[in-house]
Amino acid sequence: MIVGDTVTKVLVRLTGISSFSWLARRETVIAAATMFITLPLSLFRDIARLSKVSLLSLLFMIVIFIGVLLRLTTMQHIVPQTSDAWAFANTGVFQATGIMAFAFMCHHNTFLLYDSLREPTQERWNKVTHFSIVTSLIVCILMGVGGYATFTGHIQGDLLENYCWHDDLMNTIRFLFSITILLTYPIEAFVAREVIENAFFLHSEQPAPRWRHASVTFCIVVVSFILSLSTDCLGLVLELNGILAAVPLAFILPALSYCKLESGSWFKRPKLPALLLSVFGTVVAVLGAIMMFGSEQTVSCRHGKQMEYCIKNGSLVDLNHL
Repeated sequence: MIVGDTVTKVLVRLTGISSFSWLARRETVIAAATMFITLPLSLFRDIARLSKVSLLSLLFMIVIFIGVLLRLTTMQHIVPQTSDAWAFANTGVFQATGIMAFAFMCHHNTFLLYDSLREPTQERWNKVTHFSIVTSLIVCILMGVGGYATFTGHIQGDLLENYCWHDDLMNTIRFLFSITILLTYPIEAFVAREVIENAFFLHSEQPAPRWRHASVTFCIVVVSFILSLSTDCLGLVLELNGILAAVPLAFILPALSYCKLESGSWFKRPKLPALLLSVFGTVVAVLGAIMMFGSEQTVSCRHGKQMEYCIKNGSLVDLNHL
């Protein structure tokens, strides 16, 4: 979905083709990215083979972060202010918690990543996970604050949707971000394939023969491709994933598993933090679902539309010399 949103604008800017051309349609872009990038990378058997592309993704994120901060200082004067833009929180805080949980939820690929370490010890694992999570936290905070401070109440579920189509700097950022997403996708495909193998082929030939490995991978990629065409509203998808999947996986299930596996009463003192964590996750999931499905407001989605502040007196605002 993100690639379909971002690469279309880059194509329109670079080639000059009409935004209504079939080459600039998100369906065409997603299909091409799936066929030539995500599917071949997902066919690898060893997740360690993706270590170099993961490093490339990290370097791209640094450039993306710099681009967002540069536009924070140059776009504020053309983006109109909105009332109550800096209110601390509103009823959307539960959906936002779900989205943040989705961003940091990495429990599902823990075992694959642990096995990929050169010397998989508890000490090395602790260092890798703490460094990774802290780094991600800092980047997410700075990107989130920088993006929101630029657009306040006009912010979209996909931050890059807010930037003007003719902004060459942000078109470069869009392209790099698309590559980052495409290089991240195979890691999730590895996890999905591992789950399917353990669920349906645990007592079959191991490792999986080439035909089964390719068939399972192909099915995973095709299903996600079809789902990505069903909507272009990234905010809604992030909320659904966060509330229905990430919150249970991040807060509820790990805490309850610890309480179940640890000996002694569920209410003894060492288990209380885990119980409180599971209660917190349950409250967020229930209230978030109520707010999301019960609200009459729809998630703001402006895919494929130029934002109003990018046009002044019938002409495009000049951003490339700011």
